[in-house]
Amino acid sequence: MRQLITFSFLVISLFTLKCYALNNEMSHDPVSKKMTIADPDQKLVLQLVYSNGCKITQLKVKGKNVLSESGVYTGFTTKGGVFTSYGGSEEVKVEKLPNKILIKNIVYGDQSVKVNESWSFELVDDKILWNINREYSNLAKFEETALPQWNFADLSIWKGGILDNGGMVWCKYLSNVNDTYGVHTGGVTFWNPDTGNALRIKAISEGKHIAAKYSQSDKNEFVCTHFVTDEELEPRYELSRFVHQKADVFSPFDVRKGAVSMTLEMKYVDYAAEYSRGTLPGIDAEVVRELMNTTGRYGVVDNAIVGANGWTTNWKCLHEPFFSQIGMALNDGNYIRNMSSTLDRERDYAMKEDGRVLSRWHNAGDDQIPGTFNYKTGYYEARWGYTIDSQTGYVINAAEQFDLCGDIQWLQSHKVSCEKALDWLIKRDSNGNGIFEMMNNSIKEEKASDWLDIVWASFENAFVNAQMYEALNLWAGCERVLGDKIKSDYYTKVALKLKENFNKAIYEGGFWSPEKKQYVYWRDKDGSVHGDNLVTPVNFAVIAFGLCDDKKRISQILQQIEKRTTAENLFHWPLCFDSFKREEVSDGNWPFPTYENGDIFPTWGYLGVRAYVGYDKHIALKYIRNILAQYKKDGLSSQRYSRKTQEGQGSDILAGICTSVTALYRDIYGIRPRWNRMGLEPNMSEMLNGTEFNYTLRDIDYRIRLNVDDYEIQTDKFSVKCREAFGVSSQEGGLIAYPHNKEKTLLKVFGESTLPIDITLKPCFENDISWEVNSTDDYRFVIQGLNPALKYKLVIQNKTTDVKVEKNGKTSFTYSCKTPVKFRLYGK
Repeated sequence: MRQLITFSFLVISLFTLKCYALNNEMSHDPVSKKMTIADPDQKLVLQLVYSNGCKITQLKVKGKNVLSESGVYTGFTTKGGVFTSYGGSEEVKVEKLPNKILIKNIVYGDQSVKVNESWSFELVDDKILWNINREYSNLAKFEETALPQWNFADLSIWKGGILDNGGMVWCKYLSNVNDTYGVHTGGVTFWNPDTGNALRIKAISEGKHIAAKYSQSDKNEFVCTHFVTDEELEPRYELSRFVHQKADVFSPFDVRKGAVSMTLEMKYVDYAAEYSRGTLPGIDAEVVRELMNTTGRYGVVDNAIVGANGWTTNWKCLHEPFFSQIGMALNDGNYIRNMSSTLDRERDYAMKEDGRVLSRWHNAGDDQIPGTFNYKTGYYEARWGYTIDSQTGYVINAAEQFDLCGDIQWLQSHKVSCEKALDWLIKRDSNGNGIFEMMNNSIKEEKASDWLDIVWASFENAFVNAQMYEALNLWAGCERVLGDKIKSDYYTKVALKLKENFNKAIYEGGFWSPEKKQYVYWRDKDGSVHGDNLVTPVNFAVIAFGLCDDKKRISQILQQIEKRTTAENLFHWPLCFDSFKREEVSDGNWPFPTYENGDIFPTWGYLGVRAYVGYDKHIALKYIRNILAQYKKDGLSSQRYSRKTQEGQGSDILAGICTSVTALYRDIYGIRPRWNRMGLEPNMSEMLNGTEFNYTLRDIDYRIRLNVDDYEIQTDKFSVKCREAFGVSSQEGGLIAYPHNKEKTLLKVFGESTLPIDITLKPCFENDISWEVNSTDDYRFVIQGLNPALKYKLVIQNKTTDVKVEKNGKTSFTYSCKTPVKFRLYGK
C-alpha cells in the first residue's frame, strides 16, 4: 500500500510539473496565480502575478530585482480617478501556448470608460516580448495613460537611460518628488556602470504616437511611463519637456472607442561591451564612455530638438556650431537621425523669409526680444541682442551632418536654406571690405552679437567672421557635391576675400594686433577696436578654422595662452585672460574676472584642441585628459567653472562641455567621415600607441587601429593600412581608397572572388601613388584623378611599363597577386 501511495504521488508530481513548466524559460503556477518568464541565459527574469488584476512584481536583471513593490502595470488617469491593471474586478484568464503565455480579461475603469486588456509574453532569441492589447469602451479624455508604467526601486538602480532619439535621462536631475522629463519617443536603455548591467526596452505601436516620461515618485521610485496616443502629445506647461515637482508633463488627450496595442521588447544588455570605447592607451576609456553618454547626450531635449544647453532648462542655442560634431564622437545612429530632423525643423521654423536664422529655442518667452518668440515652435531672438552666429552655426552643422548621414537628397533639401543663411550675412558687408557686419554698431547699444552674450561685441565681429569663414568653405564643398560649381566657386571666392582682409593689422582694417600678438575681438562702426584682452575662442577659432595659417602668428598666440593658463594652474582655458573694459560688458558682471564670461567655459574646448594639435599635440592632449579628470570629480554638470576656485558654476548645464572629447576623436584619432567614405586623419602621440576601437558609419562597422604613423581601417570586406591620412569605402563592389582622405586621386581595387582585400597605401605625392597588396586574388585596379597631360609609368615588383591615361584621367590594369605585391604609378 505504501508503495502504491508513493507511486501515485510521483505521477501527480510529474503531471503538476508538466502543467507548470511550459519550457525552461516560462513557468506557471495556477494555484498562486504567478508566472515567471526568463531569457535563455536567465539574465532577465520577470515574475507576474494575476491574483487581483495583473502586474509584474519582479524584474530581475542578472539576479537583482530592480523594481519597487509597485512593480510594473498598465493604467490610465481621468478627472474621475486613477485606474490600473492591478486591482481589477473581474477574473483574469490565462492561456498557455507553445513559447507563449496569453493573459486575458484584464478589466478596469469606471462607468465613463473601461478598458479590457490582453497581455502576451513570448521569447524571441534573447528578448522577452510583451504585447499589450487594450480595448476602450468609450470615447474619453485622459489626463495620462500607462502602457505600461515601470516603477524602479529608487534613483540609484540606474545611472540613467539612453533614449532611442540619441538623448538620455540622467537620474540625478530628477532630484525632487515629481520632477519629470517627457519626450516623444519610447525606446530606452537603462544602465548602471558600476554593475555593468543594462536593460533595453524597445517600444512599438504601429500607426500610433509613442511618448514616455521619467520622474521621481512620492515613494522615491524612479518611474518610467509609456504613452500611446492617436495624436502627438502636447506639453502641458508651455513647451516644457522637463518640469519641476509636477508629474503631469503632458496635456490631456482624447482616446477613441476601439483598440490600441503596444509591444515592449525587453533585453539584457552587457553595458560595458555594448558601449565600449575600445582600447584607449593614455585615455580613460570608461570616463570617455560615461561623459559622452551623459553630458554629451544631455543636449538632446526631444525629437527634432538637439542642442547643447539641455532638457532640465528646456533650452537650445542655434548659435553653436558643434552639435553634428558631437554626433561624430558619440557614434550613435539615433543621435545622427535626430540631428537631421533637428536641422529640418530649424530650416522650416527657425529661418525667416530673408534668411535670418533665429538664435534660440526655449519652452517659454522670458528670454526673448519682445515680439520674437513663437509660442507654437519655441524659436526666437534672445533678449541680449541679435546673435549672428546662428547663421554660421546652422550652415556648419548642416555641412558636418551631411558627412555623417551621407544623404544627398537630405543635403539638397537644405541647399536653398543654407544659401539664404550665408547670403543674409554676406549682404551685411556695407563697406565692401569682405568682413561681415553685425546688427549692432557700438558698445553704447549694450547688445550682444554672438554666443558671449553679456559682452557688447558689435559691428565687425572677429568671432562671427571666423565661423563665417568655416561655414563658407564647408558649404562650398557641399555645393560641389550637389554639382553647383558656380555657387561653390562663389562661396570660395567670398571666403578668400574675408581671409585676406581679416588678417590685416588693426590699423589697416583687419583684426591682427601686432603690438599684442593676438587677434582682437571686434571693431565698432566708428573704427574703435575692442577685445584685445586675449579672448580665447576668438583666437582659437581663427587658427582652428584655417583663417590664420601664418606659423609665426600661430606660435605667438598659442605660446601666450599656454604660458598664462599654466601660470594660473587652470585645468582648462578661460574665455579671456585680461579684463574687458567696464563699458564692454553687461551690468552685474563686474569686476573682472568674477563676471561669467571671464570664467572657464569648456564648451569651446574643441577649438583649443584643434588649434593646438597642429602646433603641439601634447598640449592639446593635456587639456583633453584634464577635462576627463574633471568629469571624474563632478560629472561636468555645470555651465562653466570659476576662474578663481575652478569649481562648477551656473544654474544651467552646457552639453558643449564634452567638445574637448569630441576633438579627441576628430583631431587626435582623426575620425573624419565624409559623405561617401570613412576617413582617418590622425595626430597621434606615442603615449596613445595601441589605440583600437570600433566605429560605425552608416551601418558599416569599421575597426580602427592607431599608432604613430601607422593607421588601419578594417571591415569584413577589406583592410587598409597607411602612414598618412586616408579614406576608404566599399562602393561599386570593391575597395576604394582615398589617399590623404581627398577625392583628387582614387585607387579602386576589385577582386575576382569575395575574399577580403588587404592593401597598404604608401606615402603618396602629386602624380605619384604607391600601394602594396597583401591578399591573394586576381585583381583589377582602377586609378582616377590622374593628369592626362603627363606620361605615366607603372612599376610592379620593380618592373616598369608605360601606362596610357585616358582623357578623363583614368587608367586601369589587372594583376594576379599570389604573394605580397608592390605597385607604383607615377607621371612625369
